[in-house]
Amino acid sequence: MSEAFLELGRRPPTAESLASSSQYHQKPKLLTLGGDHSIALPALRALKKVYGQPIAVVHFDAHLDTWHPAKYPSSWMDPSDSSTQSFFNHGSMFWIAATEGLIANGSSVHAGLRTRLSGDDAADFHDDSAQGWVRISTDDIDDMGTKGIISTIMERVGTEVPVYLSIDIDVIDPGLAPGTGTPEPGGWTTRELIRILRGIEDLNVVGADIVEVSPAYDGGSEVTALAAAQIGFEILTSMVKRGLMEQGKTASDGSDNTLRDEL
Repeated sequence: MSEAFLELGRRPPTAESLASSSQYHQKPKLLTLGGDHSIALPALRALKKVYGQPIAVVHFDAHLDTWHPAKYPSSWMDPSDSSTQSFFNHGSMFWIAATEGLIANGSSVHAGLRTRLSGDDAADFHDDSAQGWVRISTDDIDDMGTKGIISTIMERVGTEVPVYLSIDIDVIDPGLAPGTGTPEPGGWTTRELIRILRGIEDLNVVGADIVEVSPAYDGGSEVTALAAAQIGFEILTSMVKRGLMEQGKTASDGSDNTLRDEL
């Protein structure tokens, strides 16, 4: 899977993009729809190679997903052998990514957390902090509002570092997005999440995923799928908007005489 992402990430830009002096147009932007959240790991492996540096991650999820794989014991796994395939799952992929040096330590954020610790083990948070994450809980929105959430993310990440945006649909309250495998009550509304995504559109997003959508649990209304589709639209429009803004800057300073719509 990493090779597939890498091939996409290294696709040559169009002639129009090459003609632009904006660096934002020089590499493809990846949006993955899923599916199991473990897809983030091969995407980050590819992006690290494409951009030649660790990638900041802004992770919207009810769960940490930075758990040590040994938290998932099984009779056929050796906890001391980190190469075993069973270490790789939808709750450990960011732990693996951090140990591989794929994630920018000190500029990554979890948002929307409301999970219980695995076995009430406070070491979960210790491991997470050691990997350089900042944690924003679901309840924080009651105290700081969406503007405070946006400010926290932007101050932590900035506008220049390459960012991977990872959105687990269970960050939304299951009353509004029931079609997922690990629902957690008390989540954000779809409207709140969209407002936050619009507020962080100045991030240098180079890749994104929308994951853990399970149509079998969605019911006849398909409300979860609709939410995921709207989130995908928001991400794509933010990518396009940043590209146009970057191109507009170069046009205004005389380095690019044309303004092209990449759509």
